[in-house]
Amino acid sequence: MKNRNVILAIDEGTSGTRAAVVASDGHVSCQQYTTLQVDSPRPGVVEQDANVLLEKTLEVCRATLAEAERNDLCIVALAIATQRSTGVLWDTVTGRALVPAMVWQDTRYAADLDQMASTWDPRLRATVGRPAGVRSAYLWAARHLRETRAVADAWRDRRLAFGTVDSWLLWHLSTERACVTTPTNATSCSAYVLGEHRYLTEWVEALGFPQELLPELRQDADDFGRTRRDLLGVDVPILACAGDQLAGAVGLGCLDAGQSMCLHGTGSFVDLVIGPDLPERSGQSDSTLTMTARRFEGVSHFSVETFVATTGSALNWVCDKLHWFESAKQISALAASVPSSRGVTFIPALTGLRVPQMRPEARAALNGVSMATTQAEIAYAILEGIAHSVASCIDANRDIAGVPVRDLVVGGGLSGSDALLQMQADLTGLPIHRMQETDRASLRGIAYLAGASGLMWDSLQQARTTTLPDAVFMPRIGDDEREERRALWHARVASELSHVQAFAAH
Repeated sequence: MKNRNVILAIDEGTSGTRAAVVASDGHVSCQQYTTLQVDSPRPGVVEQDANVLLEKTLEVCRATLAEAERNDLCIVALAIATQRSTGVLWDTVTGRALVPAMVWQDTRYAADLDQMASTWDPRLRATVGRPAGVRSAYLWAARHLRETRAVADAWRDRRLAFGTVDSWLLWHLSTERACVTTPTNATSCSAYVLGEHRYLTEWVEALGFPQELLPELRQDADDFGRTRRDLLGVDVPILACAGDQLAGAVGLGCLDAGQSMCLHGTGSFVDLVIGPDLPERSGQSDSTLTMTARRFEGVSHFSVETFVATTGSALNWVCDKLHWFESAKQISALAASVPSSRGVTFIPALTGLRVPQMRPEARAALNGVSMATTQAEIAYAILEGIAHSVASCIDANRDIAGVPVRDLVVGGGLSGSDALLQMQADLTGLPIHRMQETDRASLRGIAYLAGASGLMWDSLQQARTTTLPDAVFMPRIGDDEREERRALWHARVASELSHVQAFAAH
């Protein structure tokens, strides 16, 4: 008889949340999805309603569980992948979030953090693998403690909790009702001491945040208690909780040093796996950050990561706000219909640039448009801008890691675009491997983490054998053309940076 045991997996993204079940053969089924709203009331501010996020999560989970029951599948565990470094403050009596969550794309405190950088950056780079950066969930929370009455009152009455989305969901879904976080999430909040599995409490306190509010640190694969039957209708152990991009890397089979992954979602994240040793130049870049790739069975594995904050969200923007295209699929189809953009370039810097420089004040740019420019050429330029940005991320990762890129595996929703992946192959000079069910990589990866200690698989290595290839995209252009196209891109980015500098001077 076929094994009917499955793991319920949640993939809590920024623009949407999904739930599904994952079987021992790696197959993802019973998937349910719903969109999430992200608000940007002013430049630099990006927010989300955590209460709605929770409601939507419960909605998709219940729908998945109902379908699993109809298919006679047995849920044996819950695993959760979440967007990282999105801060939530909530009332432990009511269970309600007190203010809009600060989303990881937010840059409202970039100037404040920059003022602290000269004092703190040397220490931060050496311990947490990154500088002060452009956002801090701890600084955001500290400001609310001072300025928002409801938050201050909850803190005074000892009923305030703080955490990232993983903490928020675990607090609600687990019978433990503990405020906890995991290394893949904590690392992104810029106060996690790499290799020591602890907070840099001095930095947290310098931001004005009380360390008593820090979530307890666990592993990404750990015992998080059992699910609340009153919420989900099942009573099973919660065995894994990790950042979505890192869960995606596991789900794409990227476990070994030299393996690189690009996960296309709201943003495009490019990770290069290092292994249990820290990268050669850890912390020496503002935009290429050292990550905890996973902490499993007491051992931390590391990677370096560079990302483009607005790629999938850039496509949503040109479709939903500008109404230039009907959908991302139409953009891909139109781009595939023309050989080039004919000199049109698009820089997807809707919330600032990270490579080649960390400039949160930079903005998106569409250049080279003429009366002869077609809609298809603009579509090509939009995808090519994403592909160029990813190529720059790969270059930056290689420089910091001191590890050659062995192969590049892609996942996430946008990886379904053949046109985009061919551009990535051409502009990086690397073969691009797309795996089957690539848009479900985070769901599969978090299930692997939950089930790889004997529950479903004997090891992560065994689990990843169930990840199967779908297609390989080989470079179709030579080095000379590649260099020419990359040079044009670098020139356009340099022009935007010059504009930012000139604008700041006035």
